[in-house]
Parts: sequence; structure tokens; C-alpha cells
Amino acid sequence: MPPTSPRLVLATRNAHKAQEFAAMLGPWGVDPLPDAVVLPPETGETFAENALGKARAAAAATGRLAFGDDSGLCADALDGAPGVRSARYAGEEADDGANLAKLRGAVPAGSGLAYVCAIAVVDPADGAEHVFEGRCRGRMAPEPRGSGGFGYDPVFLADDDPAGRTMAELTPAEKAAISHRGRAAELLLAWLRTRG
Repeated sequence: MPPTSPRLVLATRNAHKAQEFAAMLGPWGVDPLPDAVVLPPETGETFAENALGKARAAAAATGRLAFGDDSGLCADALDGAPGVRSARYAGEEADDGANLAKLRGAVPAGSGLAYVCAIAVVDPADGAEHVFEGRCRGRMAPEPRGSGGFGYDPVFLADDDPAGRTMAELTPAEKAAISHRGRAAELLLAWLRTRG
């Protein structure tokens, strides 16, 4: 049985991610990261390394069960890039529009893509650390479509959507069912259920 009050601190300042995780984790609840907590820079070579860094920082600062994630887009045509640099693909200060424009200029329509998400959870009570990874395969859309989602969603045609819609055209529930973040969150939920 899930707890009746929030148990997890989410190590992110990304409002879109916080909203998605709050919906996916349902009754377990998600508490926002306190303003005073400083997150480390994403300098890891893997999604898991970056997620662990954030979760460790949040758990150490709050003394509570905390989780962080790192996710991104891996393009076959770019040998897996932008990968861990997805949020900074067009530069350190780039926004979603700039990153999307750069990707569209580098990756041909129909080319294979994968969204990858690593969720790390850290329990400060015993120091236990766990990482859960979710993936979603797809391909590059010819043109951006849809107004939902964020990041590269307008050009990501998920293999698991038979209607051929982009991630930005799916409802939040449809997206959560097939997305990299949704799949990683399901693994986190399964682990939470084992804790009672």
C-alpha cells in the first residue's frame, strides 16, 4: 500500500519533468527540490552517472529518499549523439527550439532515434543506490508536429504508436505508457512497492 504523503524528493529544476513524474508516480507523491539544494553539473559520460549525482546531492541535503534522472535523445545518424548533451546540443544556453533546429539540420527524416532515461534513487538511511533505465525507439519525423511534450518530442515518431504520431501529439497518459521516462518510472514504482 502506498504511503498517504509524499516520500520522494525529486532532484530537478525542470518543471516539465516534475509534472510528468508527479503524474507517473501517483500516490507515492513527489516533493520538489528545496531551493537551497545545489545540484552538481551534468558532467557524467552516461545518463546513469548524471542521475546518480543529482540523487546523491538531494538525498544528502534533505536526509530523505531522493531520486534524479537524466535523459536524452540518441540519433543513429549521429552515432548516439546528442546523448547526455541533449539539453545542451546547440550550446550551453540553448533552448528547446535551438536544439530541435540543430537536430533537424543533422538528422534525415526516417532515421532511427532512441529516447533514453536513467532514474537513480538514493536512500540516505542506508546509502543504498539503485538505477532504473527506460528506452523508447522511434524515427525522425519529416516535420515537427504537435504542441504537447517538450524537447525533441515534436520530431520523435515512436515505434510503439501505431497511429504514427509524434510524442508531442500524444496525450500525457499515452506518452507515459510508451516513453523512456514512463518505462523507467515503472521500474522505480516496482521497486517502491517492494519496500512496502
